[in-house]
Amino acid sequence: MDSIKLEIYRSLYTSVAEEMGVSLRRTAFSPNIKERRDYSCAVFDRCGRIIAQGDHMPVHLGSMPMSVKAAIENCQMQPGDVVVLNDPYAGGTHLPDVTMVASVFSSTGNLLFFVANRAHHADIGGATPGSMGAATEIYQEGIRIPPIRIVRGGELDRDLFNLLLANVRGREEREGDFAAQLGALKVGSERLLEMVERYGFTEADEYAGHMVDYAARRVRRTLEALPDGIYEAEDFLDDDGETDKPVRIAVKIEINGDRARVDFTGSSKQVRGPINAVEAISVSAVYYVFRCLIAGDVPASAGIIEPIEVIAPAGTIVNAVHPAPVAGGNVETSQRIVDVLLKALSQAAPDLIPAASQGTMNNLTIGGWDARTGKEFA
Repeated sequence: MDSIKLEIYRSLYTSVAEEMGVSLRRTAFSPNIKERRDYSCAVFDRCGRIIAQGDHMPVHLGSMPMSVKAAIENCQMQPGDVVVLNDPYAGGTHLPDVTMVASVFSSTGNLLFFVANRAHHADIGGATPGSMGAATEIYQEGIRIPPIRIVRGGELDRDLFNLLLANVRGREEREGDFAAQLGALKVGSERLLEMVERYGFTEADEYAGHMVDYAARRVRRTLEALPDGIYEAEDFLDDDGETDKPVRIAVKIEINGDRARVDFTGSSKQVRGPINAVEAISVSAVYYVFRCLIAGDVPASAGIIEPIEVIAPAGTIVNAVHPAPVAGGNVETSQRIVDVLLKALSQAAPDLIPAASQGTMNNLTIGGWDARTGKEFA
């Protein structure tokens, strides 16, 4: 491996993800994406491993690869195909976060890469404008999209698109944001093909693998620098909005040489209110926290999570199963999971770990009927 080439390819792949993000932000219609910048873009190798991600939303870091995996496993993607999904139980986070995945093929029909983006739509249907209200089951939170092709062979499936738009508020704005996501995927695909044309796929693929391996080595070195041992912590959410019962998040982190095990056993069972986190969120929190421990810059690739085992028992607040409501799990519980992880690691590395944050994301959604325009808004 040539270390200079490694840095060149890191910059190349990261710039593709960043340019996708610029395209998505500039062409989106809603303030959610255009101003609040709640989106992420990433590049994946042909096996579905994340190579690079723009400096976008941390909660998407570990979860988008799970959505890409679901898209690959459920849809035999062909040239020109794009898969859309938001299913929290298939790698999603909550329903407003809609992921699109596109396959990148060579002119000879060989699969080279995948590109993906995820954007928080201002509304995705459900009982409450903004799709972030009180709920006791997933069906009340909006339309749930399993991995399904929205573009086939380069042609938009208009019937499916109309079905999605008929179930959300602010149809015109949603249509514009979906189009922006599709456009960003096209930008990413074009840049990757330009890279392959210039450097050849063999070398580009080889250094994508080196980037993953390099990130894994950096994480292992970080873990080796921590004292071996078991570090435990817990914290509580005040309630789930349905009862006054506190909701426990517990973690036990075992550091053993250059590997770590993060075990959330002991956390509360999933609750009736909409603060349940799915597995993808918990994995994202672990990914984020351990990436923060690494000194200096490191590619946001699959290698970061490689030396870390995550145990999140199904049916708990950190790995809710159908039909648990999950809208607040992505914005509230994710923050508290990070705080609990940092609290546990503070015992191993007190000089590295910051004090706890306020443990909340302070979301405010407003929506309804605008009498001035005669249209819905969110």
